[in-house]
Formats: sequence, structure tokens, C-alpha cells
Amino acid sequence: MPLSVHNRLIFAKSIAVERTGRHCPCNHGYIYYKYDNARKNKNLPGLTSHALRSIRFMSLLLCSSAPKKSLGSQNYRRSFSDTATVEEFVMDTKARGGALYRATATAVQGSIVLWVCLLLPTGIDRAYGQSNYYKGKTMTYIVGLLAGDSNDLWSRAVTRNMVKHIPGQPNIVVQNMPGAGGLTAANYIYGVAKPDGLTLGSVSAGHYFHQIAGRKEAQFDWRKFTWIGSSSPHEYLFVMRADAPYKSIDDIRAASQPPKCSSTAPGSASFMTLKMLEEGLGLKFNIVTGYRGGGEQDLAIERGEVQCRPITTAAYLGRSPMPDWVKKGFLRVLVQTPRRRNPKLPEVATVHEYMDRFRIAERNRRVALVLLGTDNFGNFPSASTPGIAADRAKMLREAYVKALKEPDFLEEAKKRSWDVDPIGADELERLAKEVIDQPADITERIKQLFAGN
Repeated sequence: MPLSVHNRLIFAKSIAVERTGRHCPCNHGYIYYKYDNARKNKNLPGLTSHALRSIRFMSLLLCSSAPKKSLGSQNYRRSFSDTATVEEFVMDTKARGGALYRATATAVQGSIVLWVCLLLPTGIDRAYGQSNYYKGKTMTYIVGLLAGDSNDLWSRAVTRNMVKHIPGQPNIVVQNMPGAGGLTAANYIYGVAKPDGLTLGSVSAGHYFHQIAGRKEAQFDWRKFTWIGSSSPHEYLFVMRADAPYKSIDDIRAASQPPKCSSTAPGSASFMTLKMLEEGLGLKFNIVTGYRGGGEQDLAIERGEVQCRPITTAAYLGRSPMPDWVKKGFLRVLVQTPRRRNPKLPEVATVHEYMDRFRIAERNRRVALVLLGTDNFGNFPSASTPGIAADRAKMLREAYVKALKEPDFLEEAKKRSWDVDPIGADELERLAKEVIDQPADITERIKQLFAGN
């Protein structure tokens, strides 16, 4: 890749040779090749400090091979203490002796040409190529539940708007991968998808309990997901068919026959919500698992297969058939999980209010609060494969945040009664590390809950 003399001098100047004016007793000159200003040069975008150090080193190495030329009493050599600008040094050495000038200039120019050629794939390509990495590519967003569930609806709304803010504007395909309450999808994102930044998805926050309990089904380390972002803090409701004999939490506590409630799978958010209510409020449920998503659980309630289920506030307020069922009086909300009552459901008491009222033992309360920790991850946390390039993770995180501000998305959020209060990737990373480290007694109790004890 030939460079003109003019461009080589510009490049060399940005690497720099400065003059201090100090000389040793034998009048040797000193040259120091610097690179501090290279990053400011418009012709050198994206060069890393490592690359610039390499230029500096090779320039010194090649220049040191130039023959020393004695010019009267002046004998020049290269060192690290005396510097000059390229023009000053070249003109100075040219005046003192053409041989030294030619040797030095040739070495400097040769090293520059060599390293420009070598660094083009890493320096400039990193600056410009990465910004176009997603151009022409197709991304996959994995959803662990059925199409039409609130998780699915959210995912499709977010990805439609994320693509507007990912450089290169790739295609994004939403793929539903129901199974084990979303655990199949989480395992796929973590361990099957390539760490190339082209696969991400929505993972259920309750899955980290699999890891705490040491269950082999969880083929991931919750702390190592590349977290992208989430919506507003997670909130669950516990709903009951209005014609069931359980009209209140007190009725369930006093019942000799526990109500039959649905869930997707052990470890899912709905399952852990039921376990939290058992632990924190002294309730007992007959839990029926195996449903692949909210839609199948809706049918189970409608058909009378079960009488109750946990459901997110977002789903209850925002997707069919819930609004119609509420109007018809088909369902009754008995309790909600947030610390304060949701303004849209002011008449429904919280778990915390009931724990105070029932004077729940401290040990049980502590376990219940740990189980409620999933709420902090938000309604629909998004994550990608561990180990993707930092610049790609940054692009995806920024695109996610911007997507939640798009008018198109906000309009749909209003229509579906979604609360939009984003939780950033940094907060999700912190939480992911925090929730895994639990005291031994809490860990043992969670294992017991998974075992059904």
C-alpha cells in the first residue's frame, strides 16, 4: 500500500519526534518516537493504544538499524530522551549530513508503510467494519413461551423498534421456543447459540433458582449471560375463578382441600410465585405443571381444569382474554406481589401486607423475600450469549434503550397497559451476581421447594 511522501510525513508527525535540547558529553543526539497525538490525527481513526505502541516500537526498531554516521564531531544515535518534530529533526539531520537523513527518513517511512499495511485490518476495520457488522445479517430473538403470550407480544414490539437503532439495520426474526417454562430457551441462548451477537432473547427471571438448587436442567451460569435490558419491575398477581369456593387468602389458609393452580414448569416465574405464597402466607396449592405458556393456562382455567394461576400484571391488564374476563367478573384477584399496591389495582392487598397481618415467622419471610427477588429483573429481561464482543453488546444495549422510547412502541405499550420503566444492563448484571450468592439455609430451603417438600 504505497503512501506519498507528504502522507508519510503527516503520519510520522502524529507518531512524533520531539526535541528537548539535551545532549550527552560526546554530543550524541537523542530521538524519541511518540504516538500520543496519533489518535487525534484525522487520518488514524480507531487505532487502539496497543496498535500505536506497536507502531512506536517498530519505528524505533527499524530506525535503530540505520547506520550511525559520524559527521565531524556530531555522531547521532537513537534513544528515549531527546526528541524533535519530524520536520525539525529531518531538516536538522539533512543539514548535518545527507547520509543520516536518508537512512533515518527511509527507516521511519519504511516502518510506517509496513505498519499501516499490517494495521489496516485491525485498526481502521475495527473503527468502520464493526459499525457495519450487522448490515445484511439476520438476528434471532428467542422467546421461551407461546406466540400471543404477553412475553411474545412485548418481544415483537421491542425488536421491531430495536432494529431501527442497530447500525446496519439487520433483520430480526422472533422465534418461539416453548418448553420447561422457558428453560429450554434460556439453555439455548446460553450454550447453543454462537457468541456472535446475532442471538438474544427473553429469559424468565425465575430460572436462576434452578442454579441455586443445583438442578442439572439449568445448563447456564446466570451471572455470565450478556444482559441487554428489561422493562419495568416485575409484578405478579394471583387470580382465582370467581365461582371457586376460595373468595380470599383467608379462605385458602383455612381450606382442607387446596385449590388447583396451573404453572408452566418448576423454576418458572409462575411456579416460584406459587411457592412464595406457600412460604410467605402459609398457603397450600395443588400445582399442575406442563403448560407451555399463558395461553394454555387461560384455556385450563376456562375449561375448569384448574381454578387459579399466577399472572403478570402486564398480562392481566394488557392481553386477551383478561380484560374481557375482568369485565364479566370471571376472575378475582386475591393478592399482588409488589411492595406497594399498583395504582391500577388499588383494592388488592400486597404479599407484604399479608405477611405483616399473619405475623409470618422471620425464617419464612426471608425465604419469601428471596423468591420475590425475581421481580427486580423486570417483566421481560433480555439477554444474549456469554462472551459476545463488547462493542456488539454495547450496540444491542443502546438499541434496546432507544427502542423503548420509540413512539410506535410507546403507543403499543399504552394500548396493552405495559409499564415502561427500563432496567439497564448494568443493574441486571449486578442483580445476577447478587441473587446467586445466598446463605446456606436459604439455598437448602429452595432445594426443598423444588423437591415439593
